[in-house]
Amino acid sequence: MSLQQIVAIKGYIQTTYLAVYPDKLLLLDAGCYSDVEKIISYITETLNRPLDQLKLVMVTHMHPDHAGGAKRLQQLTGCQIATAAHYKPWYNGVTGKLSHLNDLMLTYYVANRQGKHLTYLWYNPKMKADLYVHDGDTIPNFDDWQVLSTAGHTDRDISLWHKETRQVYVADLILKIKAKFVSPFLITLPYVYRESVTKIRDLQPDTVILAHGGFEKLVKEDYNEIIAKAPQKPRKMTILHSIGIMRSQLSFGRKRAQTP
Repeated sequence: MSLQQIVAIKGYIQTTYLAVYPDKLLLLDAGCYSDVEKIISYITETLNRPLDQLKLVMVTHMHPDHAGGAKRLQQLTGCQIATAAHYKPWYNGVTGKLSHLNDLMLTYYVANRQGKHLTYLWYNPKMKADLYVHDGDTIPNFDDWQVLSTAGHTDRDISLWHKETRQVYVADLILKIKAKFVSPFLITLPYVYRESVTKIRDLQPDTVILAHGGFEKLVKEDYNEIIAKAPQKPRKMTILHSIGIMRSQLSFGRKRAQTP
């Protein structure tokens, strides 16, 4: 049966999208751990669907606002989890554990900037998926969707292309901030990142769906500007960034604790 609509569910710091079919549901990223209740409520109350219609959660990459709710959603609905195939976990070893903590702090930092309260975000940084996908694969049980490898933000990002409606979900490949389309702060593989943006540009999608933005229409000049301004060297979170974020979180926690 055909795709009916893609609906936006506003999460803690991002927007999560649900592809709705007459008899099944596909979640494009899992949001933060704290977003699970909102996703469940949308399925059961807004759509008036049973939870077992959520068949699959596609995780585009392992950051807290994309993978954080996946395992909890699986526990509550019985859905499968799919993500990009890779030979090692994104958060691997001691440096991976530190990166995971950094990313959680960065999530709180973004939430603070948005005026949000502290919430529980912890999730297992080593997620075991049911399905691992590669560039060009169709999504199991949703073969009207195609997986596109669009790494660069991390080393394993994927985008999801719905050719029939010419819509593509690009997760964090492109962000919309203050009415401008920009690259994310974290760029692990700059050359690959520019290739990934070029890949989406050359698809000529009618709609580009952003985790930090919405349903957007980009023109060739938008993509070219992103590519031109993308860093030439990896752009990562440094120790100084982490210290700054930790200091901001201490202030954040005190401020929220004092809020009636």
